Amino acid sequence: MKKTIILGAICLLGLCDFSIYAQDKTLSMKDAIIGQWRDFYPENIYKLNWRADKNEYSFIDKSGIMIGSPKTDAKTAVTVEDINSALKAESLSEISRIPSFDWIDANTIQFWVKTSLVRYKLIEKKADLVLKSDENIDNKSFCEANNKLAYTKANNLYFVGKGGKEIAVSKEEDKNIVSGQSVSRSEYGIDGGIFWSPEGKSLAFYRKDESKVTSYPLVDINTRVGDLREEKYPMAGMTSEIVSVGVYNLKTAKTIWVKADDFDEERYLTNVSWGAMGEYLYIQVLNRASNHMRLNKYDAKTGEFVKTLLEEKDERWVEPQHKLIFLNTKPNQFIYQSNTAGYNHMFLYNTDGKLIKKLTSGDWMVTKVLGFDKTEKNLFYESTEVSPTDRHVYRLNVKSGKRVRLTKNPGYHNVKVSESGTYLIDNYSSLNVPRIINILNSKGKVVKHLIAAENKLQDYNLGEISLGTIKSADDKTDLHYRLIKPANFDSTKKYPVVIYVYGGPHAQLVTNKWLGGARLWEEYMAQRGYVVFTLDNRGSANRGKEFEAIIHRQCGQPEMADQMKGVDFLKSQPYVDADRIGVHGWSYGGFMTISLITNYPDVFKVAVAGGPVIDWKWYEIMYGERYMDTPQENPEGYAKTSLISKAKDLKGKLLICQGAIDKTVLWQHSLSFIRECIKNNVQVDYFPYPRAEHNVRGMDRIHLKQKVSNYFDDYLK
Repeated sequence: MKKTIILGAICLLGLCDFSIYAQDKTLSMKDAIIGQWRDFYPENIYKLNWRADKNEYSFIDKSGIMIGSPKTDAKTAVTVEDINSALKAESLSEISRIPSFDWIDANTIQFWVKTSLVRYKLIEKKADLVLKSDENIDNKSFCEANNKLAYTKANNLYFVGKGGKEIAVSKEEDKNIVSGQSVSRSEYGIDGGIFWSPEGKSLAFYRKDESKVTSYPLVDINTRVGDLREEKYPMAGMTSEIVSVGVYNLKTAKTIWVKADDFDEERYLTNVSWGAMGEYLYIQVLNRASNHMRLNKYDAKTGEFVKTLLEEKDERWVEPQHKLIFLNTKPNQFIYQSNTAGYNHMFLYNTDGKLIKKLTSGDWMVTKVLGFDKTEKNLFYESTEVSPTDRHVYRLNVKSGKRVRLTKNPGYHNVKVSESGTYLIDNYSSLNVPRIINILNSKGKVVKHLIAAENKLQDYNLGEISLGTIKSADDKTDLHYRLIKPANFDSTKKYPVVIYVYGGPHAQLVTNKWLGGARLWEEYMAQRGYVVFTLDNRGSANRGKEFEAIIHRQCGQPEMADQMKGVDFLKSQPYVDADRIGVHGWSYGGFMTISLITNYPDVFKVAVAGGPVIDWKWYEIMYGERYMDTPQENPEGYAKTSLISKAKDLKGKLLICQGAIDKTVLWQHSLSFIRECIKNNVQVDYFPYPRAEHNVRGMDRIHLKQKVSNYFDDYLK
């Protein structure tokens, strides 16, 4: 069993000298919730990035925009006064601080001032208005090639150029027809609905028809008489939205529709990618059952199907997540990512669908493609090869296949590669390092040190954190855990435990980041005398397809088995009170929380579940059917995983919290469980947040976490 101990014991680089500080301070709830991202957030460099195609970096500080290089210190290049003087000369609104900006070239930055998109030239100290937009718009997508802005208003798509004339791409009066927005509830790599062609001559976009999708009522209590808001919500096994892709030609002002006729009309059109020359559109077409995907090529002028380049099939699910990455030097080649070999890896294909070479392989995942160097001879990427809890960056020679690890120190590295590929900005943390930012050369050598953040919690009496592994329920796989001991730990005492759980796909809670990825609320609970434990069970992210797909048609079952192995581990610790074990989680974690306390009522004494899925038949199609199939196809699985029938088995204390206008996990879930508890004369506690959606945010979250903490204090401590 591996362990790494920190916080209260050891710190690296002299960042935490515990012999100097009294370590007697305690966290307030505001510290734990708001302070994590403010007072205690490790020092960082705001908007640190490369300066266009130069081997120079830029960032924003109080004095303005700073520019430096691997060989020179950063100096102020632009001040607020510089920009305001230029804005005033053009009769544009002034700024109070440097806004977030993008480099257009090494002499030009672009940023928004209210509704105006502005470019500022550093040498000339001159500002130009690119365009002015309406303030009541969403989903803004700017095209540098033509200086036009596409956006949505209500359910229609528009664009505008420098002259300010608004052009309507769609003119739907039926509110059930929506253009230019994300579709399929942003699953399968879908993160927007507007796609400019490389030269800006055409605009591809999603159109969804929700006419046959059921509406779910949400009540807004802010009005004198509560307002009814209806949310289109396609529940598992019911009718889904119909998605199509249009291509609007700016010259002809006409839209053609891509003839994606694969499967039935409720199929998914995912990861829309323009070819490098703008002649073809590539779409990963996935059937509604999510077990068969075709990567198709379409003529962008006519919408005609050209060719299927490749297919993927899987009895569990196929899950396209990444757009194609086309090469500039060889525009007929692209990088394709897939987990067909069990882990997400990169493949080089040509536009005829021929596999040129497999770029990466192994029992680890490529988690991010960072880009090429200028010649496109080398490709930079991030992966889990060193450890599932770490992220490291590699340089891959595309021709030879030789790869070099560039990030040396243990931890979770976030890297930005310069356009030339000569240098990298490496921003990382680990369990015992709040943050270090270095500039590396292309061999991974540190050539400039920018930041070593101090530990802002050094005066606080925190619990000791350890990371480690235990075996899964099938005894085949290592599962990673994070354990926080109580502050002022006494090995002769017995302590209550709070297990913090998520457990579902696309989430990883245990990482080799600062504090092991823990939130300060966990340390708040440790200060109050709790052991806090988190385990990434099978079904969670970044461990490969088989690790995740174990949940297929039985969500919650293998996850619970693994969590119970975590309980066994806890019970084996002499300082754990086995009669005082609690569990807390939100969303999928709320589902896991109620699953655990009802399936193992003699183990868990107290539970707090937030926004819990109660029955997968009430969850949406795009996520639910991928993992559970439809209720018609898998009635046994839906029955087994439903918590409605488990309400009668509740013995311990359970508090359920729910946002009253939750559009993700509908209120119907928790209310139905409460109703079942009433029918079975089972006592349960309930607390709604009237103005919250799926997550309770802002200052309201302080109230929520105090409610959670008090509940454990009242019934577990």
